[in-house]
Amino acid sequence: MRLDRSSGVFCHVTSLPGRHGIGDLGDGAKAFLSFLGDADIGHWQVCPLGPTMGAAGESPYQSPSAFAGNPLLIDLDGLVDDGWLDESDLEPIPDFPEDRVDYDAVREYKQPLLRTAFERFDEAEAGKAHSEFDAFREREPWLDDYALFRAMSGERDDDTWVEWPDPLRTREPEALDEARERHATEVRFGEFLQWMFDRQWRDLRAVAADEGVSIVGDVPIYVALDSADVWANPEAFRLDEGNRPAVVAGVPPNPGDDGQRWGNPVYDWDRLAERDYDWWIARFRRLFELADVARLDHFLGFVKYWAIPADADDPAAGEWCEGPGRDLFETVERELGQAPFIAEDLGFEEPAMDELMVEFGFPGMRVPQYADWCAEGNQYQPMHYPEGVVGYTSTHDTDTWVGYFEGLPERQRDCFRYNVGADGDRPPEWEIIDEVWASEAVLAMTTVQDLLGLGSESRFNEPGTLNGNWEWRVRRDALDDAIADRLWDLAGRHVR
Repeated sequence: MRLDRSSGVFCHVTSLPGRHGIGDLGDGAKAFLSFLGDADIGHWQVCPLGPTMGAAGESPYQSPSAFAGNPLLIDLDGLVDDGWLDESDLEPIPDFPEDRVDYDAVREYKQPLLRTAFERFDEAEAGKAHSEFDAFREREPWLDDYALFRAMSGERDDDTWVEWPDPLRTREPEALDEARERHATEVRFGEFLQWMFDRQWRDLRAVAADEGVSIVGDVPIYVALDSADVWANPEAFRLDEGNRPAVVAGVPPNPGDDGQRWGNPVYDWDRLAERDYDWWIARFRRLFELADVARLDHFLGFVKYWAIPADADDPAAGEWCEGPGRDLFETVERELGQAPFIAEDLGFEEPAMDELMVEFGFPGMRVPQYADWCAEGNQYQPMHYPEGVVGYTSTHDTDTWVGYFEGLPERQRDCFRYNVGADGDRPPEWEIIDEVWASEAVLAMTTVQDLLGLGSESRFNEPGTLNGNWEWRVRRDALDDAIADRLWDLAGRHVR
């Protein structure tokens, strides 16, 4: 599916303003969409929307589900409007920091309120809301396994599911039936949370559509081991007879590094092909219930992937294996139509990957922070971007532009200024925003941090570290009319 020449802003939902300690699906998100509409921005990009876990550093890329939404994003004021909470229930609101998320404090405050809302819903006389809830449970086939998985995980919060007793780990029907009966209330609570998230997200998408804004979602190619996805769908993964990983994902050593062992289970692509990629079709179908466009993380993995024996610690012990390639995306087109995907192709040169992207019309990514500003024709310099890419000033995994620019050697800074014709009248973040907007890239993207000219202290994530990531938030008054007007002017000048 071909994208129109347009622009976008990345800001994960947790980073939005809000009075309950974390960005949510309420007024702060609606105000942000209004800002994007005023700025003539066509796309809002977010990270994966799934639940996060403290044990995984709150990373949205290590979620217990590729299908579920994060209950911490549920707008409590919306539950008041629905009648499941009273305004007095929300008081006192803790003195949350405005510029970052304290996940432990947010959970301590929000989780009891979410349970209160569920109890009032469950005790209320059956009516329209209960019919809508039942329809949601019927419509989403992943929901039952996910809610049961979370209920059982809560009972054994020190163990991953691979340490569960054999009958539960290997999903023996009698053991699952017994577990559903034992955890019936907790399962229903988990389903209620997903219904609330789904309702509020759909309402927010309607607001986005009214503002002329499309949602760009994100698809991590791999899922977490400790997830409902692996436990409930063992046939989709390369597991041993006890449903434990036989091989795990990573990347091989390259000159100057030792490679990486990510530890995620890898897919049994041969068996998935025999099933017409049913798990992936279900995943993409759910994704496009929540987003209009999707970024496919680590796109190389669909062409070939590095498989490391699960009992090996050294990434060098792995081997390249063939991915599904065009067969998967032909099946996607047959089942879902032409899907609007962005391929994350950074860091790898692979002709087969490039050919696959061209064949299906998936734009790749270009990030100017990877540029050598003194090398003529460098592919990461915006003036050399082809039409079939998405240009980013920064991403969720890089430094902010200001932080990057301050760390550049002086010669690289001079080459940057020469290449973009900088005259010193504009700060560096607006120089690069202008360059990316002016490029041939079909979609030009920036981050809220770059719009505000923030430094490394406002970085969203630093790969390879666990602490302090995914916490940054924007203050409500930061995105003002002056920034919106500046973006609106850029969109007009560069025909976006």
